[in-house]
Amino acid sequence: MMQTTMLSDEEAEEMLSFLTLEARADLKGQATEHILGITGTKDGCRYLRGRPDFLRALLTLTRDHSIAIVKDCYHALVNLSADETLHQALLKDANVLPTLFRNLQDPDYDFADRICTILSNLSRHKKTCKEVFRVLQEEEIGLAKIVEIFCSEGYNNKAPLHYLGPLLSNLTQLPEARQFILDKERCVVQRLLPYTQYGDSTVRRGGVVGTLRNCCFDYSHHEWLLSDAVDILPFLLLPLAGPEELTEEENEGLPVDLQYLPEDKKREEDPDIRKMLIETMLLLTATKAGRQILDKKNAYAIMREFHNWEREPPVVAACEKLVQVLIGDEPESGMENLLEVDIPEDVEVKLKDMDEKEQEQLEREKEELLKSESENKENESTPPDGLSS
Repeated sequence: MMQTTMLSDEEAEEMLSFLTLEARADLKGQATEHILGITGTKDGCRYLRGRPDFLRALLTLTRDHSIAIVKDCYHALVNLSADETLHQALLKDANVLPTLFRNLQDPDYDFADRICTILSNLSRHKKTCKEVFRVLQEEEIGLAKIVEIFCSEGYNNKAPLHYLGPLLSNLTQLPEARQFILDKERCVVQRLLPYTQYGDSTVRRGGVVGTLRNCCFDYSHHEWLLSDAVDILPFLLLPLAGPEELTEEENEGLPVDLQYLPEDKKREEDPDIRKMLIETMLLLTATKAGRQILDKKNAYAIMREFHNWEREPPVVAACEKLVQVLIGDEPESGMENLLEVDIPEDVEVKLKDMDEKEQEQLEREKEELLKSESENKENESTPPDGLSS
């Protein structure tokens, strides 16, 4: 088998003759293994971008009788989908989506998890996300089926399907996907909320929190989301709450699920998810009604203790922004909805510059923190003078 990434036209044609369902099993196995190796490099992926015949061959071989060959083909497609420059080739030239969606729905399909990863990769960017959503509708699967599969634990006993979480998060970049999730008659949001505390998978948890955050950009739904019909706030606050003892008055002001938490209460372990939870609440405070509800439900008490505990600079910064809104004065008349306020161009430039400087400062603080921790570890591992290890 050829060992170079780039194949001559003659080599490529020979390789393609092995990448068929009818080819001899040993030759087919070697060929798929070689193509998998090619997809492991950036140059290899770019080479295959110009060879849609190879992409189509990989998709065809996902129907092969050999589990090893199918596994290599899916692994290669995962690698290719991780490269944004391959997305159009995979979607248009290879037309991978109908096959992937069909196999995803099969509750006995062995490689459903790989499919979830590919779909999550392909929907990261808005342009290709629109294409994924379009095909999802055209194939008469729809977002309802994806939500149903996601919320049916054990739907596929061979794959946990956690990466459907990031897929949902990516799809809610689109207003039409958010409209479905926020449909008051469907109760989709209510089905997703418990997964903000799903202990078995950071990926699933993060996907749901990302979905909720995206949905909160539609401020017209804020009052409904915070009402008893959905009651989103406890699901956002509880992962950020710790075991700290609050006063009786503070506890009584909190939602019931957050009152008198046990001494072993743990906070969300993933800093990116903690940050998204805070950003979701920050979006909810963009409207006057949202600010009033968070104030009434005593969100400040939880965020105050969280701020004392948090050590990750980007999360601390997000927390401080939320706290400032919670304890700050109400905006002047006409500016109550912070998502609708028109910002003058010169002010927008200044704010962007401030954000960039703040980000640089956070990165410096993070580097210093890591350096300090590294030095402390070195000091701990160095024995005192005069003592041998």
